[in-house]
Amino acid sequence: MADSSRKKALFILSQLNNDDINWIVHKGKKEVLDPGGILIHEGRQIDALYIVLNGSLSVLIEAERTRELAKIASGELVGEVSFIDARPPLATVKAIEETHLLAIPRRQLVIKLQNDMGFASRFYYGISLCLADRMRGTIRHIEYGRNIELDQPEFEREDINPNVLENLALAEAKFNWLRENVKA
Repeated sequence: MADSSRKKALFILSQLNNDDINWIVHKGKKEVLDPGGILIHEGRQIDALYIVLNGSLSVLIEAERTRELAKIASGELVGEVSFIDARPPLATVKAIEETHLLAIPRRQLVIKLQNDMGFASRFYYGISLCLADRMRGTIRHIEYGRNIELDQPEFEREDINPNVLENLALAEAKFNWLRENVKA
């Protein structure tokens, strides 16, 4: 089983085919963020969707006082809510350690989604699985009145969406291939 830190990328990758993954590798650019480097600024538009290839990030709200909401690790998606919603992000995302990312330029992704209905269908379905899972996790925490610990595993195997579970090994292989083949 893949660990929880790869869950969000698996939602997308489990839906995409090999041509889709090749397109992402071809159009995406590898970025390296040094510790303390800011990937996303709260309130500022972002121009890419990111996949964390290696490393970890912290999600912070800076409004009243800086507060960490979550940690993001290898295999996670970053910027998917702002990509779908197009409003500026509500949080800042900062590198905890040296972090390697695949940046998929927003403009090129939008053009691809407009011109390739098959890709669009698979991509948006993967994003919706990701966002639905996040909502379920939020509700689960509220419903049970849990204290959210940042290092707590996000899910157990039985909590994985059946659509992803069926393709888990293949999605894991796709992520590893993507990580190895992304260009600098």
